[in-house]
Amino acid sequence: MSDRAAVTAEGLRKSYGDFEAVAGIDFRIERGECFGFLGPNGAGKTSTMRMLQAVSEPSGGTLRVLGLDPVRDGKRARARLGVCPQEDNLDPDLDVRQNLRMYGSYFPAGVTARRVNELLEFAALGDKQKRAIPELSGGMKRRLMIARALVNDPELVILDEPTTGLDPQARHLIWQKLRELEDRGVTMVLTTHYMDEAERLCTRLVIMDHGKILDEGAPRELIERHVGHEVVELRIAEAREREVLGGLDLAGVSSERAGDMRVFFLPRQSELADQLVERARRADISCQLRNAALEDVFLKLTGRELDE
Repeated sequence: MSDRAAVTAEGLRKSYGDFEAVAGIDFRIERGECFGFLGPNGAGKTSTMRMLQAVSEPSGGTLRVLGLDPVRDGKRARARLGVCPQEDNLDPDLDVRQNLRMYGSYFPAGVTARRVNELLEFAALGDKQKRAIPELSGGMKRRLMIARALVNDPELVILDEPTTGLDPQARHLIWQKLRELEDRGVTMVLTTHYMDEAERLCTRLVIMDHGKILDEGAPRELIERHVGHEVVELRIAEAREREVLGGLDLAGVSSERAGDMRVFFLPRQSELADQLVERARRADISCQLRNAALEDVFLKLTGRELDE
């Protein structure tokens, strides 16, 4: 395995008793990229992240983080990582600035007042530095947690569901800050339930389900490979499909059922899209024609929606 990569994994496994949470996965994260892990709860994302953070020992396979074996060199690896967990674990008894200084004290080099000022500015919290944690909004807390993860100037930052539970405005501000990190050449590993978040932020990503990687690539590459250009969603009961769609040439057209929807994946400039929309209009069926997205890739690969 090359030390030039930020992370390399071959046949990586993690088991808890008889349950195999991560079932022999291979991936490589290059320095300077934002690499995403997508999948529903139970896909194996969290177990993978814990192994990357050198807090959970692999059950099998090989893993290198910043050129180090996280089992033998866990302390050295953790000193070069920044971690923003999904759960809010800020100290409610300290104000914003004190949270950064206290966390920095856990590292050998500590954290200077100048570094704290830089992080407060990055997180747009300079005017809130004396605020108590309970007084902050959800978006402010997430920005503070990201800033805290950068205290030790890490080579690799791991972000676990960084915008879960935030309103759209707060999510967009977090995305802006993460893009700033990418522009600076910071390597990031991102786990998320939000396909639009992965599509906006990730250079490359893997889609996981049941402990396995289903596919890997750049977001647009995965969409083109598995879905195509357009998607037509028809809200139609299975019993009515033959009645409404009979006579259409659907040979070679991929589709999946998602709840009460039939979803068709169509190539660029497909005449079938217009035909499906017209059939839906005549049958008074709800229909949506839109561009293909990562959510469709997941549905195509697994036969179910992300939140099922």
